[in-house]
Amino acid sequence: MTELILQRPALSETSWVAVCRLDDLEECWGEAALVGQEQIALFRLPGDRVHAVGNIDPRTGAAVMARGIVGSRGTAPTIASPLHKEVYDLVSGARLSGGEGLRAYPVRCVDGVVEVDVAA
Repeated sequence: MTELILQRPALSETSWVAVCRLDDLEECWGEAALVGQEQIALFRLPGDRVHAVGNIDPRTGAAVMARGIVGSRGTAPTIASPLHKEVYDLVSGARLSGGEGLRAYPVRCVDGVVEVDVAA
C-alpha cells in the first residue's frame, strides 16, 4: 500500500483538498486516504480519469473499498467490494443491485495534484 502524506488544507472558501499527486496513483488500482474525518478510496483509470468514493463497505462497515476490483458495466466504471463482491458505480457511488451505495466525491486534477471536494 502506498502511504499518502497529506498536508492540512488552508482555510478558504473552497472545499477542494489536495490529496496526492496523480503520479502517486497506479492505473486501475485503488488507494485509501484520510481527508479530514473522511476515509476515501481513490481510483485512477485509463486516460488519467480519477474517481473517489467512500472507503467504508456499506454492507460490513470495513474500510476496504480501496482494495476492491476495478471493472465496468457497459461504459460505466465500477468497483466491486473485496469482501462480498457487491458492485458500485464509481461515478455516482450507487450499488448496482440496489440498496445502500457509497458516497461519491467530486475529483479534479490541478497541475498534477489530485484534489477532492469533501464538502460536496
